[in-house]
Formats: sequence, structure tokens, C-alpha cells
Amino acid sequence: MSTTTADRRTLIADTAIGLVAAAGLRGLTHRAVDGAAHLPAGSTSYYFRTRTALIGACYQRLAELDLGDVGDLGGGLGGDPGNGKDPGSDFAGHPAGEPAGHPAGGPGARAQPPAAGREAAAAALAGLLHRWLTVGRERQLARFELSLEAARNPELEPDFHRAGQGARARASGILAALGSERPEEAAELLVAWTDGLLYDRLAGALARSRPAPDLAELTSITRRMLDAVLAEA
Repeated sequence: MSTTTADRRTLIADTAIGLVAAAGLRGLTHRAVDGAAHLPAGSTSYYFRTRTALIGACYQRLAELDLGDVGDLGGGLGGDPGNGKDPGSDFAGHPAGEPAGHPAGGPGARAQPPAAGREAAAAALAGLLHRWLTVGRERQLARFELSLEAARNPELEPDFHRAGQGARARASGILAALGSERPEEAAELLVAWTDGLLYDRLAGALARSRPAPDLAELTSITRRMLDAVLAEA
């Protein structure tokens, strides 16, 4: 079976992400990707002429994989596991129909989401974090490494920004379904907190001395995070 251009690009991006996770950006070269992916010399530079283009492909692939993980857990996060979207929302995660917190009872009426909804969302988010701290550890390390490069290189900032918007849009849709009146603001907090937790457990000062990630502990943490971001001023 012949390898398509899309398959080759995906292989190159996945290999580049693995190299960044293992050796940092100093290990990311076109030649290194060719070797690690067992491709003929010059293959990576054929598809991604510059190092900036190669890093941009990493951003896009990381966002695709992370959103795929969210889609896999979509049932618990208020979405459809089949396509990664929320029911009653558009692709960007914007809720359709009545605004969150203002049902047909009249303007200003507030609907409190059932406790079971929050519990399911907390459990699903905890499962997602557990995955990223264990089998997805390499990918998250690469993401942190690449985010610093985007902060230093203005050429990379647009690609990084686009990749990050997908996670925030998805979180906004989930929080709207849980009753947030300002889901976009709440999503910014939730993404920041989850990023902070991931960084602390993967690369923080105590990362090597902490015990293995515990799903029960993560569920307790994510429930507190959801309670905090859903607490309206």
C-alpha cells in the first residue's frame, strides 16, 4: 500500500514531537527526523522546507492529538465521542439555542446543572489528565518545550495561537453545557489550571519525587477546579 502525502506528513510531525520530547529543540533537525522516521535523506525538508515550518507542523499535530483525546472522553465531558463535538454546539464549541444560565423561564433565570453532570465532567477531565501524565507524557513535554520557542520566535506565534484556540473553544463548550454564564472566561481559567497541573507533575521541582499519578486524587482536584470556574461572581 502506498504512503500518502498526508501519512508522510503525519509521520514526520509525530517523529519530530518525539525528538523534541527526548532531546529538546536542539535535537530537532531535518536530518534527525529523517533518521528517526527511517525515511530517505531529504524527505523532511521536502515536506517542510524550514525549521519554522517543521515546528508549525508539530503545533498542528499536537492540537489534533489533544483534541482527539478530548473527543475520546466526550461522553463524560458533555460531547459526542464519535466526533468530538458537544451536542447542540457548533464546531468551535459555541452553544446553540438558549444561552447558558438563561433558560426559557425568563431573562436572568439561572439553571443549576445537576451534580451528576459535574461529577461526570470531573471524572472525564481527570481521566484525560491521567492519560496525559502517563501514556501521553512525551507529547505534553514536547508541547511545553515548543511553547517556549513560540514565545521567542514571532514567526511561530500564529501557529501556536491557532493550535491553542481549539482547546479553549472545546473547554468553553463544555463549561457552557455545565451552566457557566461566562464560559469563555471560565475556559481560560480551566485551561490555565490544567496546564499548570501538567507542568508541575511533568517538569516541576517535585516531578521526579512525586508518586505515580493517581486517578482518585486527580478526580478530586478536577472537581475543585470545575467548582471554582463555575462559581459565578
